Amino acid sequence: MVRIAATGEVSVEELAADLGIPVSTVYRYIKSLRELSLIEEFHGSYTPGWRLLDLSGQHLTHTRLAEIGVSVLESIVESTSETAVLAVRSGLHAICLKQVSSPHPLRYAFKINQLLPLHAGAGQRTLLAYAPEAVIEKVLEQRFPRFTERTPSRGALLEYLKQIRDTGYAISRGELSQGAIAIARPVFSGGEIVCSLTVAGPESRCSSNAWSHRALRALSDAADLLTDAMEPHVR
Repeated sequence: MVRIAATGEVSVEELAADLGIPVSTVYRYIKSLRELSLIEEFHGSYTPGWRLLDLSGQHLTHTRLAEIGVSVLESIVESTSETAVLAVRSGLHAICLKQVSSPHPLRYAFKINQLLPLHAGAGQRTLLAYAPEAVIEKVLEQRFPRFTERTPSRGALLEYLKQIRDTGYAISRGELSQGAIAIARPVFSGGEIVCSLTVAGPESRCSSNAWSHRALRALSDAADLLTDAMEPHVR
């Protein structure tokens, strides 16, 4: 259960190798864990079930983020006039938990609860940069879908992850959608990353250094507010 909770997605074969026991034995344990709603099957792999998420505090954290996230995102939009997104990691994907769209007719946005790749996009890559090493290794082992010509390769991704940890923020340019620019910062609580905050817009409005500085200030202020609001509620 610890491996599944940490990585978010694992196969029976990987569990058997980690534990040094036969695959048939793992399947017996899996059956019991599924009956208790501690794990769920997802395309041949196993992910945390609702009871395991509840035990780990993730349900509580995500609920709290959803409750207070909108006002924080609104402050980012007010400062930048661009779309603000709050994303969380679930296994080997990111999820758009909350979003406030730009008032401009031309804007970039996700759908609420949309699954997003961890290797492309500023907010998603920020979540990956501070994920457990097992998650990073799992993402690097997977096939890398290319969404645009700017979607990073494995080698570029490793360098980007180091840059994020060194600087505390991420920038993406047209990695998921042509012509989009996004800047993201992590939000920490209890010593661990709980979400990423991203502001995104078109190159025609967001390519200047002045906009980037304004966006980073807005994200930093919003991250501080969210951390302060989260601290008493994280187990």
